[in-house]
Parts: sequence; structure tokens; C-alpha cells
Amino acid sequence: MRTKTGKYSSYIRPFSYLIDLLIINFFAVYIAHFPVDNILFLVVLNVGWIGIASDLGFYEVYRYTKVITILNCALKQACLFGFVVFALAFFYANHTSFRILLFYIWFIFVLILFIKFSIYYFLQTYRVVFGGNHRRVVLLGNKESISPLRHFFTENPDYGYELSHVFEFEEVKAEHIEKMLEFVLNRNMDEIYCSIIGLSQDQMNEIIDFADSNLKTLKFIPEGNQIFFRNFILEYYDYIPVIALRSIRLDEHLYKIMKRTFDVVFSIIIIAGVLSWVLPILGILIKLESKGPILLKQKRNGLNNKEFYCYKFRSMEMSKDDYSNQVSKNDPRVTKIGKIIRKTSIDELPQFYNVLIGDMSVVGPRPHIVSYNQEYILKVDKFMVRHFIKPGITGLAQVKGFRGEIETDYDIINRVKYDIFYIENWSILLDLKIIAITIYNIITGDEKAY
Repeated sequence: MRTKTGKYSSYIRPFSYLIDLLIINFFAVYIAHFPVDNILFLVVLNVGWIGIASDLGFYEVYRYTKVITILNCALKQACLFGFVVFALAFFYANHTSFRILLFYIWFIFVLILFIKFSIYYFLQTYRVVFGGNHRRVVLLGNKESISPLRHFFTENPDYGYELSHVFEFEEVKAEHIEKMLEFVLNRNMDEIYCSIIGLSQDQMNEIIDFADSNLKTLKFIPEGNQIFFRNFILEYYDYIPVIALRSIRLDEHLYKIMKRTFDVVFSIIIIAGVLSWVLPILGILIKLESKGPILLKQKRNGLNNKEFYCYKFRSMEMSKDDYSNQVSKNDPRVTKIGKIIRKTSIDELPQFYNVLIGDMSVVGPRPHIVSYNQEYILKVDKFMVRHFIKPGITGLAQVKGFRGEIETDYDIINRVKYDIFYIENWSILLDLKIIAITIYNIITGDEKAY
């Protein structure tokens, strides 16, 4: 579900998970008489539910999701989870009857669906009566192509779309697009819907680049039965097809929780197990060799392009530019101890503190110094897409060899290319693979590959 000021609600989905798991476990005791004191049983029961729900998208209920879709998904969830319940009963509850198990499955799903639809209809009422949980949108295109979606937005306030303006043109010209983009920026619109009819490829690219650079959600309205060969996401608002340009898995709250949990646990292990003793030793060595602080903090751009202070062990002599100039190969500013910690990437260890407090992730696009960021925005196409997720200590681009000094446009272009691929194809397994390759390359001393 989407909120008035943010992309997704931060509370509804985890609340649904919590309530459903409480129902499943509570009635496993009082109806099915399952042995909940058995840890393995509890793990299988709960992981089974979460795994099936994640695969089916049981909790992926959006403002445009139809009731029949929810019911269809719930039926699949009930059937698959039923197999898990019967399997557990076979091993852990031999005295539980078939009838009781069926009643347990039926009862928890009726209760879960009741709560689910209560939240669903509460949000619809909240949008209509109080005007909250809204997304501000604009439409662009000719009258015939945008009319169905225009009608949908105006006649269905319960979906929570606030149609702020319609840019209706029989022939879309450059000045029309410029006017729309200016409106979107000045009025802080959330989503842009454009009819593909009448738009040239250059015009589409202009709108796409604008949406990427300004972190706006962009969706296209296809022409009739037009077929697309790219991996677009086709969504239906009632029976009106709408194409979503980009799907970011980390927008889903479950995946956010998974990644954040991993980040917190991993950073605590590194801080307690490594940084706790490395910090005092390096601190002494850095201080003995040159004057200045042990840690250096630099302003960098992170999630949604917000600035934050990134921490590193100081590896160079202090100067007036305060590291504002890019470090080059054989840079005379680098100290003797600095050469060692930079070669082994030990200088990045304090960034696990950034991970712990939520500014960064263990894996993600590497953040740049603010001045570099502003430069690359003008030079590199789709550079701002990197800021749809948190920056990382290491990333796919780094393990593919695009790390360190950016010597040519080729370096930054390929870094962005790999960063976008990571954003659109993220998984926990991909994170683990990147971390494993990073550690391997550090151990083997392959500087170009991590």
C-alpha cells in the first residue's frame, strides 16, 4: 500500500506478517495441538508460510489490486500451506485428526482474510473520507488514449490516485513535454503516466531520463494490443493496462527487512570482531606517521540522493582540499600506512558504522563525493538511478573491476551499468556472491577486481 508522502507504507505489510504469524502459531496450539515447544517444528511452520507467501506474492496487495486477485492468491496460499501442515502433523502430531487439521487450516485462513480485507477496505475508506494515502499523478497523451485511465482516476477515489493535471494534446511537441516536466518538478508529483501514441523515441527517452534523474515513478499506457519485447512490468488498473518502466525488488518491504537484517547482523560481526581491535592499532600507526584525525568523514550522496557523512580511515596527508580531489595511482599524498590500508581496503572498515546506522548497505552502488556526483549527473546517462537504493561498501561494479579511480568516461559508464543491473536483479544470493568475491580478491590481492 502506498502512502501520501512515500512510495510504500512502512507499517502495513510488516504488521500483516506479524498478525498472520501470531494467528498461525497461536491456533497451532489451541486447535491443532501442535508441539510448539519444538524449535524445528516452529521454524518449518513459519518459514513455510513466509516462503510460500513470498513466492506467490500473498502480501503484495497494491491500491489497484482487485479483490478476485487477492482471493485467488489466498486459495493458492491455503492449499500449499495445507501441505506443509499435513507434513508437519505426520512427523510431530500423530494424534491430531484429519478433521482437526482441515478445521485449523480453514479457520486461520478465514481469520487472516478477514483481517486482510479489513485493512484493504479501511484504506479505501480512509482515502475517500480523509483524503490520505494518496499518490499525486499527471497524465500526458491524446484524448482517446488517456481517457480510460483519466476516468479510472477520477471515478475511483478509493484507489488513492490524485489526478493533479492532464496534459492533453493531439500531437505531442517538445514544448508540451517541457511544460509537463516542469509541472511535475515544481508541484512535486509522485507518478507520471504517458500514452505511447504520438510519442517519438527521443521524446520517450527524454521523459525516461527525467524520471530517473528526479526519482519519479514513470508508467506508459500502451496502444491497444501493442507488444513489447523489453522486460516491462504490465499492471492492470481495473481492466486498463499500464506499463511500469522499472521494477525494484528492494521497494518491497519484505526484501527491505531481509536486506536490513543482514546488514545489521553482518556489520555488528565486523565491528565487534574486526574493527574493535583494528581501530586502536591503526589509530596509533596513523597518528605516528602524520598529523590529523584517525577517521576521515566525507559528504556523499546516498538513498534518494540525500547527503550523509561517510567514514574512512585516513590514508593520506591532511591538506586544504580535504580529499576533494580524486585519489590517483601513486598519489604523493598517500602515506606509507595509507598504501597498505588502501591496497587491502581496510580504510573502508569504518563504513560498517554507516551500515549499522542505516546510511549504507554492505552491498550496493558505491557512493561518490558530492562534487563528483554533481559532475557525473551531467555527464552520465541514468546516473541518478543508482540512488533508488542505499549505497554499499562493495558492489557488483567493484567486483567486475570498476572500482577506485575513474580515469575515463568508460569507467563511470560501466560502473553505472552494473549498478543498475544490481538494482533491478537484487537477491540475497547475489549479495552473498559479491561479498564472497570481494573477500577473495582482497585476500589474493587482485586490486582491479574488487
